Amino acid sequence: MALKHVGRIQNTKRKCAVAYRVLPGDPDNCLVVMTESLDAADHDSLMKLIESNAAQSADEFAEAMARSTLSDGRIMLSAFHKTGKMQKVATNKVEMTPNTNTSILLSELNETIAKQKGVTVAELAMKDPSTGEVVVNKVEPTIDPVALNTASTEPEVLTDEALAAQYRSQADTMFKEAKRLREQAEELSPTKRKSKTTADG
Repeated sequence: MALKHVGRIQNTKRKCAVAYRVLPGDPDNCLVVMTESLDAADHDSLMKLIESNAAQSADEFAEAMARSTLSDGRIMLSAFHKTGKMQKVATNKVEMTPNTNTSILLSELNETIAKQKGVTVAELAMKDPSTGEVVVNKVEPTIDPVALNTASTEPEVLTDEALAAQYRSQADTMFKEAKRLREQAEELSPTKRKSKTTADG
């Protein structure tokens, strides 16, 4: 089975997951998560996500990361950003390895995808679905992908307020997802409304 978003650094052969194939305004660089730098729980969460339909159907792995949580409840994309797990690497130094027999330089892959879509490599950068404009600092409310490579490696201590805000944000996301799934379920098989015949008491 071929997997998107997985690769390795060409000269060291160290494995990585490619979060952004193209950076906004910086098409020769990408953002990766070095899988060896993660602890066991985070590594498992990352690999499970990579293998999921959500990640395999996403153009950029970061889209799926922004909607997924780690085992401790933190949003994967912002958690890896805040703890310095994301690195900026030149696309011609990253080999994508969809399976054990195949490898292609990310720079070549980007050029191929751009040609197929009839756009430039720079235009492959993640776009805001609501406006169609290239996202520069709006990938996730608090993340500027261009600044990610300068992210502090100091783990951030969350205040109760920040944690509460995170929980609320996650709850909102889950609520929207639940609503969407419910609507899909209704389309597939509408709920049969039961007429109320039993009175309480």
